[in-house]
Amino acid sequence: MTIKVGDVFPEAVLTYIPYDAKNPDACGLPQQLKTHEAFKGKKVVLFAVPGAFTPTCSEAHMPEYVERIDELKSKGADIVACVASNDQFVMHAWGKSYNVKDNILMLSDANGELGSALGLVNDGTARRMGPIRLARFAVILDDLKVVYLGVESAPGVTVSGASAVLAKL
Repeated sequence: MTIKVGDVFPEAVLTYIPYDAKNPDACGLPQQLKTHEAFKGKKVVLFAVPGAFTPTCSEAHMPEYVERIDELKSKGADIVACVASNDQFVMHAWGKSYNVKDNILMLSDANGELGSALGLVNDGTARRMGPIRLARFAVILDDLKVVYLGVESAPGVTVSGASAVLAKL
């Protein structure tokens, strides 16, 4: 069953490598993020991509969020996060390649825990990307409640892009 507007966002454990402003080139130790703990009481913009460093994700999805991060924050987003099926080291490297610093939290759902709980996974086996890949989507949470959900139904970035999210904030 797919999550919908009005639902409470599921509890899941994701991983990430925190940005270290004192040593920005470092690759620190992985940390866990528990969604209910981290997102409770906050307005969160979370966008999901099937894979870091892939063409659409790198050329269309991530760049718009990087370019419009200040607008997202000025419209009330406490946290802007990107989640993908890649491991936390790949997500950290992808964030570094865009110089996101701590502006966008780069999260890993490598085991598919969040995607499965949301009902938003695809089978990437035919494309040699593994059986569990996140669908491309964006969600706005307000104190864990889903207030916007944009799931892409075709290739490309429309309802999950930063422009669509900004229109709903």
